[in-house]
Amino acid sequence: MGYASWYGDPYHGRRAANGEIYDQNQMTAAHRTLPFETMVKVTDMENDRSTVVRITDRGPFIKGRIIDLSLAAAKELAMVGPGTALVRLEILSNGLEPGAARYAVQVGAFSERPTAEHLQQQLASRYGEAYVENYDSERGRVFRVRVGPRTSLSDVQQLARQLENENLPGFVVRLDN
Repeated sequence: MGYASWYGDPYHGRRAANGEIYDQNQMTAAHRTLPFETMVKVTDMENDRSTVVRITDRGPFIKGRIIDLSLAAAKELAMVGPGTALVRLEILSNGLEPGAARYAVQVGAFSERPTAEHLQQQLASRYGEAYVENYDSERGRVFRVRVGPRTSLSDVQQLARQLENENLPGFVVRLDN
């Protein structure tokens, strides 16, 4: 047990410690030592609300705090106003070993974020993890929709075939660690 805090602006849109672009609207968190991709159930000890987050960043760096949640996760726990909450952490799945490869299936890239978020929500409800990643291209910002990450290339290739069979063609991408 310990205290959780949350972070949003000015970190939103910046690169997290795992290399992803931090999106305060995704269910992610920062932890000082847990491996990236670790899935953690966070339960508020006062209101008994809980949420599941994926570790993508490092922190918090304030004494007494054990996890820094994204704005979306903080909203799930109803802790945005107070800023901190006494929480219990439960590890649901282990993360990646340092240097391990990660893959995802990219199923779309859109110029409008709401369009990307709509597809991301549909995919998340059917496949578990799906996310939107901002990408600044030569023609402006695009919003990539990806399903994953996965650590097994064969698993992600199977996922790509499954998506294609459901008329959601995509391609496998290797994510930077």
